[in-house]
Amino acid sequence: MKFTRVFAFMALAGLAGSAFATNGMFSHGYGMKSKGMAGASTASSDDAFGGANNPASAAFAGNRVDLGVDLFSPRRETSNPNFGTVDSDANYHLIPEFGYNQMVSDTMAFGVTVYGNGGMNTDYAALGGAFGTMNSLGGSGALGVDLMQVIIAPTAAFKVAPNHSIGISPLLGYQKFAATGLQGFVNAGVSSDPTAVTNQGNDDAWGFGVRIGYMGKITPDVTIGVAYSTKVDFDEFSKYKGLFAEQGNLDLPENYNLGVTWQATPVLKLAADYQRINYSGVNAIGNPSANTLLGAPLGADNGSGFGWADMDIWKLGAEYKLSQQMTLRAGYSYAESPIDGSEMGEAMFNIIAPGVIEHHLTMGFTYTMASGDEMTMAYMHGFENDVSGVRPGFGGGTDTTTMYQNSLGFQYSWKM
Repeated sequence: MKFTRVFAFMALAGLAGSAFATNGMFSHGYGMKSKGMAGASTASSDDAFGGANNPASAAFAGNRVDLGVDLFSPRRETSNPNFGTVDSDANYHLIPEFGYNQMVSDTMAFGVTVYGNGGMNTDYAALGGAFGTMNSLGGSGALGVDLMQVIIAPTAAFKVAPNHSIGISPLLGYQKFAATGLQGFVNAGVSSDPTAVTNQGNDDAWGFGVRIGYMGKITPDVTIGVAYSTKVDFDEFSKYKGLFAEQGNLDLPENYNLGVTWQATPVLKLAADYQRINYSGVNAIGNPSANTLLGAPLGADNGSGFGWADMDIWKLGAEYKLSQQMTLRAGYSYAESPIDGSEMGEAMFNIIAPGVIEHHLTMGFTYTMASGDEMTMAYMHGFENDVSGVRPGFGGGTDTTTMYQNSLGFQYSWKM
């Protein structure tokens, strides 16, 4: 095992953070094998990403290292009849990920997974023309937010019977945030702290949570998996305590997933997952956007959030072994957008964080070399969707924000 390579990549992942968000703040999958199957991986154990998917899988994953990077391209556009149409310029993001798994006995494994989340990365230019330096939310200059987030998940897994395992992954989180162009919200009647709303540069925060999981091979051909993650409880963003509810407290929400895989034939494996993300448990995300318009200032415990609803995500994947060297994958997932624009101010607030994608289609492959090392690629397309709603102030009109996404990732894996 070349530890210098592992630690160098962990440092890269920590510095790069993430702008990856396909299911609200979460990626559609973690690890390129999972991403090629639309994230249907709770009951799979063929990589070292158990800390992100199901810690119990580490007991069956063997000795391996997985290093991957994704080129993620979200395309966002916002329009309002009173201001025109503006595209976001933050269109390309390189997102690394890392997994390491080591069997220390026949029944015990240790490892670590490093992965990214995010979702609030936008950069809209000023309107120009007759509007000069004003932007789409009535502020000055470029409008947008930048959230980069990395999770480091050391993992321990134990076989409690030959075909059943449990696992645990403490989740150490780091996130960095900046906002620009929100001067329209900088006054005492809107924010609890007008000095901590916008253009304060980067602020960062550390957080902690835990993920636990179970995996069981209930027949030779059928495996089930269950995983649960607590909220990752972050420190407050003190520079933006007048923007996010609870004085700048932006946590990663509680979530859980259930999955099953079926080895239908010696060459065909089918997988299905269900995932629940409880955005309503994080005030900065789930509070109704209308709260501040109704008198609760930004930054207060009951101040406006993005109005995101909890998400139910359904994932289907297929894996076909074409030859000893080549394995093909495909997948599809669906989740209703956490934003529907029906509540007052919701479409306006979500111009800077439009988590509206509902349908994902994925494909990928793994090529196994003579040495046993693997090269895996995965592609994802998030189909275009939009959210619209009447703007209550700041120029009026109807806001419509549209997004579609593509990603292309590569992973190299060593078996030890």
